Amino acid sequence: MQFGGQTPLNLAQGLKDAGVTILGTQPEMIHLAEDREQFQKVLRELSLLQPPSGIARSRGDARDIARRVGYPVLVRPSYVLGGRGMKVCNNDADLDEFLQTAFAASDRISGAKENPILIDKFLVDAIEVDVDAVADYGRDETDWEVGPTGRGADAPAPMCMVAGIMEHIEEAGIHSGDSTTVLPPFSLGRVVIEELFRSTKRLAQRLQVCGAMNVQYAILNRTVYVLEVNPRASRTLPFVAKATGVSWAAIATRVMLGEPLAHMLASYNVRETPWPKHTAVKAPVFPFHKFPGVDVILGPEMRSTGEVMAIAPTFGQAFAKAQIATGLSLPTSGNVLVSVCDPDKPRIVSIARDLYDLGFSVFSTTGTRDVLAEAGIPATLVSKHSDAGGAPFLKDLIDDGTLQLLINTPIHTGPASAEGRWRAAATACRVPLITTLAGARAAVSAIRALRKSEDGHEPTPLAVKPLQSYFGDNLSRGLAP
Repeated sequence: MQFGGQTPLNLAQGLKDAGVTILGTQPEMIHLAEDREQFQKVLRELSLLQPPSGIARSRGDARDIARRVGYPVLVRPSYVLGGRGMKVCNNDADLDEFLQTAFAASDRISGAKENPILIDKFLVDAIEVDVDAVADYGRDETDWEVGPTGRGADAPAPMCMVAGIMEHIEEAGIHSGDSTTVLPPFSLGRVVIEELFRSTKRLAQRLQVCGAMNVQYAILNRTVYVLEVNPRASRTLPFVAKATGVSWAAIATRVMLGEPLAHMLASYNVRETPWPKHTAVKAPVFPFHKFPGVDVILGPEMRSTGEVMAIAPTFGQAFAKAQIATGLSLPTSGNVLVSVCDPDKPRIVSIARDLYDLGFSVFSTTGTRDVLAEAGIPATLVSKHSDAGGAPFLKDLIDDGTLQLLINTPIHTGPASAEGRWRAAATACRVPLITTLAGARAAVSAIRALRKSEDGHEPTPLAVKPLQSYFGDNLSRGLAP
């Protein structure tokens, strides 16, 4: 049940009720993780934090909770695939419009009772983190041949091993499948990492996880909040395996069949969580160029249809390789558009200055250009609208190839908006488009790495090496110093 995504979890209880043997984590424990109300109780029992939230079964409940915790809020249905039916709502009107979709989103029928939805406070500017783990707390040693030392008094105690901690580049609120993911984490302090280890192991034990598990966290001001637990293998597990050189899916499978996790880890010579000295980046691939006119803004619902992986000695090099693999290579020179929403204007200045210092010519819309001018960064004015006089029309600059890179955090979304139309034009013309500040900072690091390789100061990040060469001496065990 752990290797088919969300659908097997939705089927688990019905299969068990029909007499089918369920390997690994049992349906009763799956329900505790998947049902938003039950999971909230588990977190309270373990004294683990989650964003301020409440459980809603009606429109009235949802409105009351949203007003209590304060907008913006994130709506999360139970038992859904790919973030379906999840949305960030900024006011009562947003919430009312979306609630019918949220209540209808669950993929699991639970008799007469409607699956509840969770309304939780959206943590603006939080860092999102994925943790993959394997545990054997719920292993069944009675029906499976596990070897002469695998049972009874000789059997090792159940345990949980964290396979990898991955930091998302994009802020919390974008579906994990649509976020660029980095292993090992690049900005988390040791105290935060130790709390991630502690919380993951406590959750695995309480949910009696047997096999793979994925936990999603949000970190704001060094405080760790639990978002959700997936009691199954996540899409990140093969990424972690390739980054660490450990076949975590094989280990989880043997654990589900009754093999003690301690024995499996010993067979791979794993005593602590592998902590790579290199950087591995997983980047999503989107199908937007096949759907002309679609706005490309990301959110809680998953929109990617594939992913790539890159490994390099540094973060900038790995991110550059990943972007090349997605088919949208970052430029090392040329013209860049910088146009951001009001909350992002103070924070875009350092990014724009880095690009200007790297030799890029900056183009900008009115509000952003004024902020850049106050900071001493020259920018050419462009217009979002075709009928505005005195400044070139942004879409024309995209269509004629004037711009090589676009950085835009949205004010208005949707294909009918002016912003949506020129973002769609950038996608159609295969111009790299970045819609988050975190993504823009990562792009600057990648461009700097590419420029250093062009200047001969560093080896090219495109150097090809066998995957196995990244292990051995390049893989430490335990937390990085």
